[in-house]
Amino acid sequence: MHPAPHRIAINGYGRIGRCFVRALYESDCRESFEIAAINEPADLSSMAYLTRFDSTHGRFPGKVGVGDGALLIEGDEIPVFHATTPEAVAWDALNVDLLVECSGVYGNRASLTRFLNAGCKRLLLSHPGDSAADVDATIVYGSNHNTLAGKERLVSSASCTTNAVVPVLSLLHQELGIEQAVLTTLHSVMNDQPLIDGYHDRDLRRTRSAMQSIVPVSTGLARGVERLLPELKGRVHAKAIRVPTHNVSAIDMVLSVERDVDTTSLNRLLQDATTGPYAGLIAYSEDPHASIDFNHDFHSAIIDGAQTNVSGQRLVNLMLWFDNEWGFVNRLLDVARHWLRQPA
Repeated sequence: MHPAPHRIAINGYGRIGRCFVRALYESDCRESFEIAAINEPADLSSMAYLTRFDSTHGRFPGKVGVGDGALLIEGDEIPVFHATTPEAVAWDALNVDLLVECSGVYGNRASLTRFLNAGCKRLLLSHPGDSAADVDATIVYGSNHNTLAGKERLVSSASCTTNAVVPVLSLLHQELGIEQAVLTTLHSVMNDQPLIDGYHDRDLRRTRSAMQSIVPVSTGLARGVERLLPELKGRVHAKAIRVPTHNVSAIDMVLSVERDVDTTSLNRLLQDATTGPYAGLIAYSEDPHASIDFNHDFHSAIIDGAQTNVSGQRLVNLMLWFDNEWGFVNRLLDVARHWLRQPA
């Protein structure tokens, strides 16, 4: 007899919220989770339409409809709220075991605690907390998820880029010793960029058309890596460049290491990791890839072995691909499932 599914809710039904729901229905998680509610300011008919049709991931592989104040997915009736504050939804009355925060609006402990005060038992962020102290734990599944004890109430699943690089950096630091790392993320466009030139409240570069230029942007990846791998504090440097593609990103890694290595043995080490502790999380390929090959790929990162280079035995250059939407939401599901298995 299967245990009763955990009741989860979603706050924010944009790119990550919708992909999270879709990943749940496309995976074996439906027996583990029941979606108790979705909170999204947009109207219900638009929510249903964007669930059915997705320009990046294709049509939803099931039935989607609209009920009386509810989204209907594969026979499940999911109540929908349109609140703009955490307190405006009676989360306690919904008996929600876990709320997945996908709006990206809330990042500090004071704002996140408002959800707990409104009746949520646990809150899982689909983005980093503003600081390490703003959450009880920052988790990259496959690296430190076993540290979750169940007593936490605010947990972050870090970022898509952090999920991609941390397992690889952890492996290489353990095997080769990392002295310095420079990480350059080539990231697909995001919805904080305009299609044509338009105002942005912080970054003049992001006033420019997303689909006409390669745009350097700020990134917190170095801080994110240091939260998960404090032994690399001060050794990781990162920059990010937005490129005019809709999905799938890459990370160019340049590392100076403490122990000698060559390209063949390095690729063998990386390939072995895909059947070892990071099986199902890291993949490896030497095919002549383009980014579109990894659209809808559930791995945290795919190592492009054909791009691996070692100079002078201690200067390493790697290329990682990752679906910045689909890979990440699958790790979000993994964290949710593991965390809820730990008794509160």
